Amino acid sequence: MFSQLRLNAWSTGLRSKTTVPLRVELWNGQRLDFSDEAPRVTIRVPHASAVRYLVSPSLYNLGRAYVEGAIEVSGRASDMISVVNALAAASVRPHGALRRFMRALPHTRERDADAIRYHYDVSNEFYRAWLDPGMVYSCAYFENGDEDLATAQRKKIDHILTKIDMRPGQTLLDIGCGWGALAIRAAERFGARCVGITLSENQQRLAREQVARAGLRDRVEIRLQDYRDVGGQFDRITSVGMFEHVGVRHLSEYFARISALLAPDGVAMNHGLTTTDPNGRATPYGGGEFISKYVFPHGELAHLGLVIRAMQEGGLEVRDVENLRRHYARTCELWTENYEANAGRIRTLTDERRFRIWHVYLAGCTHAFNHDLISLYQVVCGKAGSAPANHAWSRRYMYPC
Repeated sequence: MFSQLRLNAWSTGLRSKTTVPLRVELWNGQRLDFSDEAPRVTIRVPHASAVRYLVSPSLYNLGRAYVEGAIEVSGRASDMISVVNALAAASVRPHGALRRFMRALPHTRERDADAIRYHYDVSNEFYRAWLDPGMVYSCAYFENGDEDLATAQRKKIDHILTKIDMRPGQTLLDIGCGWGALAIRAAERFGARCVGITLSENQQRLAREQVARAGLRDRVEIRLQDYRDVGGQFDRITSVGMFEHVGVRHLSEYFARISALLAPDGVAMNHGLTTTDPNGRATPYGGGEFISKYVFPHGELAHLGLVIRAMQEGGLEVRDVENLRRHYARTCELWTENYEANAGRIRTLTDERRFRIWHVYLAGCTHAFNHDLISLYQVVCGKAGSAPANHAWSRRYMYPC
């Protein structure tokens, strides 16, 4: 009875604040509609004990309830995320306290490696089911806006290689190389001698297979290695979708390591996610807490201002900054479409819990990028104090006709 009373009070209060195309179906057969239009999302509450998730509908609470099977949610992922965000905005505070707890956890080699394996070692076939054929798991580049995913991912890699002014025969270190697409492309286009490093055994295995298939084993080496253990110097260094795992407190050390590995006249690029909150808070309404628990354990996003400061502290000079937020929103939208189109196969490749995690994660990221809650920046840099004569006078070389 207490749960029913709480639910009635919540539903009455919600209707006074917002209208959403949502239907809630209760364990006792009761239906609650929150719009005059046909519901695009249905939440089924099979037991009275699950009411607590509804009456405090943060993104973390509702996401957790869905992932753990306490509630059932039906509808397109994009509609689900829109409805849940509306519920959260009408019912809970934007920011909680869990972010501070997550930030307090130290980043050790072991913890970082475990976090990488948790996210990336699901299975290569799982990722193959919804990524592009090149298995590129980072923001694509839509030069014209009408490219398909495979084309946009190839353009992204070429955009990076052009921006770092990759030249024939140079050496390249790709930190967090994924399944090897960037290193392979650099070797194919420029004859570069490449080292790609990852902490994921699944990624390393498939990346090596891709390298062998391309006939590039003499030019591309894929290592299972922590960036802190890499030696030598490289003409070019790329870090794509990697520094989010480093930890905000360790960014200066991370960029100092890149500076130490970079040749005196070398060029590096960091391509990574950032928070748009100037105070470095997690995405609102519990979205950041959900990502920390279920998707990227110990992942942290820094504001762009902090990234640039950390680069300078690490001995790097920022030369170019480009915002690709719109591009990542489109990338995540296409990933979500692929995920839903291949849902049957994906369910055979993992368990229901992980299927739900990635389903709401991809759609949630689309929403977050579209609404400027998170962003993506490419930052080109070189060693601080390097000779200006070695720098291009303009950005024209980045956008060849």
